[in-house]
Amino acid sequence: MATAQSRGTTEDGARSSTVQSVDRALVVLEILATLGQAGVTEIAAELGVHKSTVSRLISVLESRGYVEQLSDRGKYRLGFAVARLARSTSAQLDLVKQSQAGCDALALESGETTNLAVLDEDRIVNVAEAIGPAGIALRTWVGQSCPAHATSSGKVLLAGLESGELRERLTTRLDSFTADTVTARSALESELEVVRERGWACVREELEVGLNAVAAPVYDADGRVVAALSVSGPSYRLSVDEFDAVAKRTIAAAETISRRLGWIAISAR
Repeated sequence: MATAQSRGTTEDGARSSTVQSVDRALVVLEILATLGQAGVTEIAAELGVHKSTVSRLISVLESRGYVEQLSDRGKYRLGFAVARLARSTSAQLDLVKQSQAGCDALALESGETTNLAVLDEDRIVNVAEAIGPAGIALRTWVGQSCPAHATSSGKVLLAGLESGELRERLTTRLDSFTADTVTARSALESELEVVRERGWACVREELEVGLNAVAAPVYDADGRVVAALSVSGPSYRLSVDEFDAVAKRTIAAAETISRRLGWIAISAR
């Protein structure tokens, strides 16, 4: 009968083998990217492994569309699944490129810092920013990851999800960051329904004391919410009384970005 120690050793060995296989598979893709096309023997020589190992790796990669065999030549090249991943990355880069002018214009108009954010599981990542001309500027948020439920951008992005996906994204408890953070799932879901109806979200010192924000959705050509444009500022400057007016400007700026991404408003179709 296997002991706990022997089972642990076996599991560690299996994990190590899996990691090595993943690493080798990635190297195979890099070899094909460099050479354009190559056979099993050539790839095995590059990797320094037996041809049977390469054959197994190629078989898996081919089944997922990451490599394809050239007819009757015994050589392989990158498949269309790689191009699909490349398009996804290109789309995000294009999103930032198309959004920067909108961030800049909104920051100038509102006088506050603006950010463009995308959803990453149950958090948001800010990918573009513009600092407003107000006397006291906030720190840079580009590259920062924040909990979605405590940010205006996060609430916009969560509101854009189907109910099933929303439940999957919010599987863990909702952490509290200030006395005003919404931590009850039912309360958050009710607020997201309001966001869907009125078309914008806000936070009142929910992530940081003294920080308020308003956000609106950015749509792609298929009408999906792919990002959120926000205006944030200190609560004494961006007060609750200012939310409606700032929201109108933010929605207009977000719609301009959406149109640059190929979105057409329903009313205009």
